[in-house]
Amino acid sequence: MLLSKLFKKKDNTPHCAVVIVAAGSSLRMGGDKLMMELCHVPVLARTLLAFQQSPLVDEIIVVTRMEKIMDVADICKKYGVTKAKKVIRGGTSRMESALAGVSELSCGTKLIAIHDGARPLVTQDVISRAVYAARASLAAVPAIPSVDTLKNVEDERVIATLDRECIMRVQTPQVFAADLLKAALQSAIADGATITDDCSAVERMGKEVHLTEGSEENIKITTPVDLAIAEAILQRRGE
Repeated sequence: MLLSKLFKKKDNTPHCAVVIVAAGSSLRMGGDKLMMELCHVPVLARTLLAFQQSPLVDEIIVVTRMEKIMDVADICKKYGVTKAKKVIRGGTSRMESALAGVSELSCGTKLIAIHDGARPLVTQDVISRAVYAARASLAAVPAIPSVDTLKNVEDERVIATLDRECIMRVQTPQVFAADLLKAALQSAIADGATITDDCSAVERMGKEVHLTEGSEENIKITTPVDLAIAEAILQRRGE
């Protein structure tokens, strides 16, 4: 028994902590989209369960609005999200909410994933590709090609057509080395930078971000149409 333990191969699986950002106002949905049911399960519950089921995830922090803290805690309890260690209040911006969540993670965390609470259809493959890539490159983001032609617009006038071959649509989870992400978020907030994702904060630090394969099904629930599309995806999956 002693010899078998001595010569047992070291586990080389990367592990990360996850911050679920769920502090948005849901204005375009006309209601709290995270609490809306998606095939009889709340959107946020599906998001949390995706990371609960990942063997690469050790800990989850949920960042939400003050008035939703108890509701989110109840969801974690009802659906058995045991990796959710804390549900905390978010900030006035996405960056502040992300930093609040990052600051609550356990000491010694090496990799941190930031994920939109409104992306409930993320798959284990998308999660694992981003985590493994971040371990190797310090920063990794799932992305998919743009299928639309994109225009640069000013005052409702087209001033340029962007090269679609050079455009990617980024998703979450966005995974980073813990020290890098903390420094990037702190710097962006201190400088008053306006950014819409955590990848942008890291880019400001001059760090390269590695792209991994995302999924067309990893949609963000923003409007009622998105909810209908998500239900169709789940039905096709047989869920």
